Amino acid sequence: MNIFTIKEMTITSLQTDLAAGNITSVQLVQTYLERIATADSCEEGTNSVLEINPDALFIAEQMDLERKESKLRGPLHGIPVLIKDNIDTADGMHTSAGTLVLADNFAKQDAFIVRKLREAGAIIIGKVNMTEWANFMSEPMPNGFSGRGGQVRNPYGSFDVGGSSSGTGAAIANNLAVVGIGTETSGSILSPSSSNSLVGIKPTVGLVSRKGIIPIAHSQDTAGPMTRTVQDAALLLQVIAGRDEADPATLFAPSLPDYTAYIRTEGLKGKRLGIDGVTLDNLAPEKRELMEKAFTALREQGAELINVKVPEITRESSVLYHEFKHGVNRYLRTVSSHLPAHTLKEVIEWNRINTETALQHGQDILEASEKTDGTLKQADYLQDRLADIRQSRTEGLDRVMADGKLDAIIFPSYYGCDIAAKAGYPSITVPAGYTEAGEPFGITFTAGAFEESTLIEIGYSYECATQHRKAPK
Repeated sequence: MNIFTIKEMTITSLQTDLAAGNITSVQLVQTYLERIATADSCEEGTNSVLEINPDALFIAEQMDLERKESKLRGPLHGIPVLIKDNIDTADGMHTSAGTLVLADNFAKQDAFIVRKLREAGAIIIGKVNMTEWANFMSEPMPNGFSGRGGQVRNPYGSFDVGGSSSGTGAAIANNLAVVGIGTETSGSILSPSSSNSLVGIKPTVGLVSRKGIIPIAHSQDTAGPMTRTVQDAALLLQVIAGRDEADPATLFAPSLPDYTAYIRTEGLKGKRLGIDGVTLDNLAPEKRELMEKAFTALREQGAELINVKVPEITRESSVLYHEFKHGVNRYLRTVSSHLPAHTLKEVIEWNRINTETALQHGQDILEASEKTDGTLKQADYLQDRLADIRQSRTEGLDRVMADGKLDAIIFPSYYGCDIAAKAGYPSITVPAGYTEAGEPFGITFTAGAFEESTLIEIGYSYECATQHRKAPK
């Protein structure tokens, strides 16, 4: 059906059309399904959507009925959302983290954030592909590849699609849903958002519940919004954030603010932003020029830019390997008994038996993780975890922010994701333009713990001043 265009539609604009009767949620879901068929599932499509929720149209009917009865649940009422394949949904869809070994895994209950989305009236229309095991399986594995789903493609051309939330990035950039959910351990929201000209928010660890998400590392994992506008990201974050008694990380978070109050065009006025010159020196000239244009725009909007030196964390850390084995073994204990693996060791063995299909890029990272004892008591883990905290927070971002009296630090693309990930601190990436070849390029702002409101203020003001985002051809 072509009665309604869905390209570049936002939550707010769609709510206006839904309220006016220009379209129903059922028609909206049908229109997105048609676009998935024509722009994703075809031979030259993005190959980003793994499966469709069989209940999507029924849920849309319920949302339309509630709208008629003036029982609106909030800004996401009747809005189609796509989520990453490592997030549990207790419905007709699988949760596999892109793997073949978990291809028949049906979760027994919704992840906490899925429950929040449903309560808010969102329509989860499908699950998207991702880099297998959230990019923690094999060093040679390309971004966006999974044994279950194949290769996700960047809608802007033959560019890196980013990982590991590559399916969310490509799908939302390609207008296959209104908004999407990704997850990040270190760069997995920021990378595909920057690579697909999206806004991505990697929240503070503890702002969003980790319950019901296949883990890599409990000290760094978080889910977050991936959208085409900062306002949509703020609206989506408002829904998925919050205290979860089943996730201790959320219990010390401060009271949830109204993120929409920080959607201000003058949000950059008076902000002090740090520029790390080392990361700029690593950029190709064309991307360096895009950053210089971004700096000009930031200054024109009233921001003060200060040169800073963000310490590089060059030492190797064993934290992810230890926490992955611990977390995955805990998750696999909850899956159905008919599945072929219930420990990381069994996953590795099953992959070896099914080498031709399951090991197209090897599994060296899985094997390295299996060598840890899974108890989180080994000396190298404890020493590395404490060192990560000290170097990323005390001697890193905390010191740089305090010394410069900064509101945020600027990074090109998703540079700086590692130190923010180890610290557990939030970042937002916003489109910053395109290379001459058409490759998307983003700018990332990182702040202190639970300073998402500041990042939304900065990101929205920059977005309004530059308007870089454009749909792929």
